[in-house]
Amino acid sequence: MAGIIAAEQRLEIGGMTCAACVARVERALKAVPGVLSASVNIATERAVAAVDQARYATPATATAALVAAVERIGYEARPVADDEPRAAAEERLLAADRHDRARVAAGVALSLPLVLPMLASPFGLHWMLPPVVQLALATPVQFWLGARFYRAAWRALADRAGNMDLLVAIGTTAAFGLSLWELLASPVAAVPHLYFEASAVVVTLVLLGKWLETRARRRTADAVRRLRALAPERARVLVNGAEVDVPLAAIGVGDLVVVRPGERVAVDGVVREGSTEIDESLLTGEALPVPAAPGARVLGGTLNGTGRLLVETTVTAADGTVARMARLVEHAQSTKAPIQRLVDRVAAWFVPAIILIAVATGLGWWIAGAAPQTGLLRAVAVLVIACPCALGLATPAALVAGTGAAARAGILIRDAEALEQAARVRVVAFDKTGTLTEGRPRLAAMQSFVADAHEPLVVAAALQQGSEHPLARAVLRAAASRELTVPAATDITAAPGLGVIGSLDGRRYLLGTVRFLERAGGDAASAAPWLAEQVHIGRAVAMLAEVTAAPVVLAGFSFADSVRPTARAAVSALAALGIESVLLTGDHEVSAWAVAGDVGILTVHAGALPEDKLLRVAELRARCGAVAMVGDGINDAPALAAADLGIAMGTGADVAIAAAGISLLRADPLAVVDALDIARRTRRKIRENLFFALVYNVAGVPLAALGFLSPVVAGAAMAFSSVSVVTNALLLARWRPRTPQARPSPGNLSG
Repeated sequence: MAGIIAAEQRLEIGGMTCAACVARVERALKAVPGVLSASVNIATERAVAAVDQARYATPATATAALVAAVERIGYEARPVADDEPRAAAEERLLAADRHDRARVAAGVALSLPLVLPMLASPFGLHWMLPPVVQLALATPVQFWLGARFYRAAWRALADRAGNMDLLVAIGTTAAFGLSLWELLASPVAAVPHLYFEASAVVVTLVLLGKWLETRARRRTADAVRRLRALAPERARVLVNGAEVDVPLAAIGVGDLVVVRPGERVAVDGVVREGSTEIDESLLTGEALPVPAAPGARVLGGTLNGTGRLLVETTVTAADGTVARMARLVEHAQSTKAPIQRLVDRVAAWFVPAIILIAVATGLGWWIAGAAPQTGLLRAVAVLVIACPCALGLATPAALVAGTGAAARAGILIRDAEALEQAARVRVVAFDKTGTLTEGRPRLAAMQSFVADAHEPLVVAAALQQGSEHPLARAVLRAAASRELTVPAATDITAAPGLGVIGSLDGRRYLLGTVRFLERAGGDAASAAPWLAEQVHIGRAVAMLAEVTAAPVVLAGFSFADSVRPTARAAVSALAALGIESVLLTGDHEVSAWAVAGDVGILTVHAGALPEDKLLRVAELRARCGAVAMVGDGINDAPALAAADLGIAMGTGADVAIAAAGISLLRADPLAVVDALDIARRTRRKIRENLFFALVYNVAGVPLAALGFLSPVVAGAAMAFSSVSVVTNALLLARWRPRTPQARPSPGNLSG
């Protein structure tokens, strides 16, 4: 894999009907030169392929190759258009829905006269349409409305594969052909046994089931559309002092965007003028508005309060928070849960096996002495009831619904693997600072130990400029509050979990933990009494020293932080789920145990460097099972990646978020409980759906083979199975997070 630059290509796929179709499209994509992996989700009708971009001149060339591969096997494909106008996208979906609804209505209108005599017979009404009229009604249903099944079946046979359409095409053609033969072969005065109603009603029921299923599937995929709808389509950019209305895609980094009161912020940026309060609830779930003043960061998609803002953009709309959230959710919905891979393997031999069972059924009834048409009808019923639509939808429908519900609560699940791991978690290892605590420690005390030319706080702030660590931000806030002028340090080297070393005015300084000082050859003996006092009251400590032959301690800084209000409730809720909580932190033991006591954690591993956290995660896994690591800092990234599941607080460092399987947009420990809870519920729905799908097939096939199900009843049961699976998955939309202030309404992402 060395030297390979993988680029993600996303396609919309049309024409898929079952798990066998998914497998065919995946095989076609993987056969394209340069494709490293491909995953197709029938619920979202999306495909994601990782492509070695070095094989193609441009991304558009790679996209064209993928589209051509899908179209060669008879399916529709087009690139996902993130920038498609919302009105156009909505109209396209509505047009497709109207088309499907019209076809179903036509099928019902043509099939109803055929089935009415059968429905009326229990009430003593015995009448029948003339055979020629039956033929006239059934023919357009079979060969016009049912043409899609023939086209898809032919494509499957050409690809030496089977799918649901093949079963429907064979079954309905057999019933229609038998009826036509009886009509043509019977004497003029005789009343032939016709089964036109069976073929017509089965086609209509399958179309009805697919229409209802498609409508339900679109509901499961609403999360991505609602997320994208958070960002306005246009914004006002300040150009030469004048406000110019431009499309969102035209806004570049560094542009000044005007946000009027009550408007949504267009893209992520920094406030340059104005002050207001920003409602971030639709992104983070936090109900309380956040103050915004010059220098504050604001996120695209959030709602401005009563003040006018001038925001300098820091990223383009395509790379902003809303776009990243939508891509994360879309990626999660397009990947496969491990159990789905088993379903795909089953689907590969399922269709051929059903065809053999149908043939054996027909022959068996004929050998047993039944009329040939009886055996044929039994075989048709087997083919229809066995359609694997529900089996193919069971996992992706639940996955899409679960990840969508999570996204509405500010929980971004990276992929299906992360969701599966989340459902298995038995231990949650929490980092302390920024996770269980507020992550905004304040500089509580500062002590100088030697006279120095520089103000210690100035040196510390100079070394910490640009750092995202919570203690660094506390130092910078303290310097700003005292209106100190902070020069720029040079040659800065960071040691994750320990501290930094840098130069200022030709002198070399070290700022970090006592362990960092001692590793550099320094001695904190002169500060021992002060250190003991600060440690005793549970404060974090950083030492400032000048690096000479042996580092000389210049000053000490101590920091105080507050435990998050929901931390104790989160630990209790995890315990109720049977999940153990542990504290895994780089802070000293006294501070760690003080926080652990406040939140109810009984197991603490303090003073852990990044490499120590890796070992602790491995120990916890060996002792208890699957481990989730929750953190927000750069020093947490290795443990987040090594754990069975990494959960990153969305307010943390980008590298921590990148290493995690789940990102939380709200910095709330209860969101960890919500993430594990929705994961467990989603896995339960997957299992329920697979059970429903298998019950229909396992119970339905023998019933049809034994003659207890007619083709019409089998068609209704098959359609109902698909709809029931998707409807069961949609029940996940009723899930709500535990955090009181993060209880968005079901449409809270609709903008």
